[in-house]
Amino acid sequence: MRERIAQACAATHRPADSVRLLAASKTFSADRVREAAAAGQHDFGESYAQEGVEKINATRDLPLTWHFIGPIQSNKTRPIAERFDWVHSVDREKIARRLSEQRPAGQEPLQTCIEVNISGEASKSGVAPADLLALAKSIASLPGLRLRGLMAIPEPTDDMALQRRRFAHLRELLHQLKEALAQEGLVLDTLSMGMSADLEAAIAEGATIVRVGTAIFGERTKA
Repeated sequence: MRERIAQACAATHRPADSVRLLAASKTFSADRVREAAAAGQHDFGESYAQEGVEKINATRDLPLTWHFIGPIQSNKTRPIAERFDWVHSVDREKIARRLSEQRPAGQEPLQTCIEVNISGEASKSGVAPADLLALAKSIASLPGLRLRGLMAIPEPTDDMALQRRRFAHLRELLHQLKEALAQEGLVLDTLSMGMSADLEAAIAEGATIVRVGTAIFGERTKA
């Protein structure tokens, strides 16, 4: 997988270390996480709060960074705020405020990305692009959170040109956000986009984090 990322970076004249590999470990056991960590993987992503906390507890002896990447229910914010290092899927102010209020004092700020619905799917999580700036301003004002950038999960397609257009849209939204918040002193440096099937297109359009499950762990055996 790292070779595939390096090749995609080389194709667009980017250094290989400009893209962070996030292993999406949802449904895979803590033992599988340990195997990946032994092979040099450091960042792991979970989509279910309780499952993620169980793996965090089971691997607490390892220097891992844990990312929450799934939809966030308002009654599940506390374990995310207390136990994760990153959250990629904030899409409304209510969730951001709960995460801020529940982040324990003394912990580093929760590194936060806003999920954007760039495909316009009615069933998809994510803030609409038109509402992005207001949400970003709200998050930037909250203690306990540090706004880092944007995340998206576009509608699946095998059309690489369409993949690239959607990822380019997210890149442009981040550029606009940087300009709009230039006076806030924020360092917006993260584009969390691209998975096993479309990471080349994502890297070509500036992804800094790619979220990969199948290509690392194999096919999932349960939902």
